[in-house]
Amino acid sequence: MADEFYKRLGVSKNASQDEIQKAYLKLARKYHPDMNPDNPEEAKKKFQELQEAFETLKDPDKRKLYDQFGAGYQQYSGAGGGAGGFSGNPFGGVNMEDILRGFAGGAGGAGGSFKMEDILRGFTGGGGGFGFGGGRSRRRASSRGADTTSSLTIDFKTSILGGKIPITVRDPQSGTTRNLDVTIPPGIESGKKIRLRGQGEPGVGGGEKGDLLIAVTVKPHAYYSREGKNLTVRLPISLQEAAFGATVDFPTPYGEVKLKIPAGSTSGAKLRLKGYGVRGGKGADGDLFAVFEVQLPKEWSKSDLEALKSLSSQPSNLRSGLAL
Repeated sequence: MADEFYKRLGVSKNASQDEIQKAYLKLARKYHPDMNPDNPEEAKKKFQELQEAFETLKDPDKRKLYDQFGAGYQQYSGAGGGAGGFSGNPFGGVNMEDILRGFAGGAGGAGGSFKMEDILRGFTGGGGGFGFGGGRSRRRASSRGADTTSSLTIDFKTSILGGKIPITVRDPQSGTTRNLDVTIPPGIESGKKIRLRGQGEPGVGGGEKGDLLIAVTVKPHAYYSREGKNLTVRLPISLQEAAFGATVDFPTPYGEVKLKIPAGSTSGAKLRLKGYGVRGGKGADGDLFAVFEVQLPKEWSKSDLEALKSLSSQPSNLRSGLAL
């Protein structure tokens, strides 16, 4: 079909020379055998198909014949050989002269949008060792190392205030271990990841190391919970403190404060401490909500029971709202 070569490059039949060259550069880098060490044969086949399409469509005369006669256009012209040379090596006969002519201004001069550094970097991952034919020495293209993963469990206080925690990381390839200090940012939540750059697997051909991604889990607290940047704490108070009121020492994540309990407080009553929630990051600081939990004595003295009996009785309609 006369549109097969266009499909290979992912361009339309009325694509400009500049669009054809850009599409080829992008796909050639993607499918170059050096960039696909895990599947070189499939990459070689794909790369040769791209080269065949590009060698035809970049030439206005060949392109015109192809549009008219399809893939067998060579027999109608003296162009013979079309994009030949595809069985010579894994790169489809591509050499440096081909690259320079194809992308640096040859074949219609549409390469003006490409810089030489971009071309070399696109095919080699760096500046040296081109790996193409033509008698030049080949060098494996450099590539970045893979990222590795680890996990870390921290306590609730550290998740709010941040800090540094030492961890031991095992190298999956060599089996060796190494010690690292992980900086915990204040306010981190469970499920978030910390990235340690350059602590992953080594690169190939001099490429940079990958990163280490650490998944964080926050241990639940017996009394504290979190919603967004706000914190809630269940605050036990005695029956006497609830009845008569009191001022108690209250430990917050940022230090101890004096908290005034109003007289007649009941379980579920709530006090708000503005700005004592999660601090920093985007938006205003969170708040801390202290929710009272009135604790009855585990043991009652005779005098306590007599005093309790002498209290005025509760209203008779105390539970009237429970009726369905």
